[in-house]
Amino acid sequence: MAVEAGADALGFVFVPGTPRFVTAETARTIIEGLPPFISTVGLFVDATPEFVDSHLRISRVQAAQLHGDETPQVAASLRDRVRVIKAFRVRGPETIALLDTFRESADAYLLDAFVPGAHGGTGARFDWDLAIRARSAARPLVLAGGLKPENVAEAVARVRPAAVDVSSGVESSPGRKDPAKTRDFIQAAKG
Repeated sequence: MAVEAGADALGFVFVPGTPRFVTAETARTIIEGLPPFISTVGLFVDATPEFVDSHLRISRVQAAQLHGDETPQVAASLRDRVRVIKAFRVRGPETIALLDTFRESADAYLLDAFVPGAHGGTGARFDWDLAIRARSAARPLVLAGGLKPENVAEAVARVRPAAVDVSSGVESSPGRKDPAKTRDFIQAAKG
C-alpha cells in the first residue's frame, strides 16, 4: 500500500514487544515482493550484535536504523554490510552537538523527538529550528517526530531534509497504517 502511494523506502521495526514489531522472516517476504528501487530499512534499539546480524541476514534490509544508545563503534561495525542511519532523540542543542561523533560511522542522521521512556513512534514533535541547524552536519538528514499529513509539507519546506520518516502520523491505531493518511502524507511530502 505504501509503495503504491509513492513511498521511496519502507521501514521494518525489529523491536520485540512494540506495536510495530515485525519478524525478520515477515520482512523478507515483503521485501522479496517489492519493485526495484524501493529502499528497505531495519529499525533496531540497543540490540545485541547477534540479533542485528541475524535480522540483517534473514530480512535482507539495505540499511540499519539505530534508534537507541548505540555507540559509534557499534554503528561502524555494521557499515561493511549495510548503510547505517543513526537516530537521535532531540532534547535541545546538546543533541545536535552529538551528531559529529558519528561522522565516520553513520551514513545518515535521523532526528526524532525526545520522549522519556520511548525510542520513537510517539507522534511527538521537536523544535525544527534545531533540525535546520543540523543540516550542516557531515551526513544527510532524515526528519522524524510528530510528522503527519497536515504538517509534513511545512517540515520539508522549512528543514529541507534528505528524507522524512513517519510511523504514528499515518496510523489509525498503534501499528495499523491508514491508507488515506499514508497517501496524503506522501503526496504532501513530495508536493
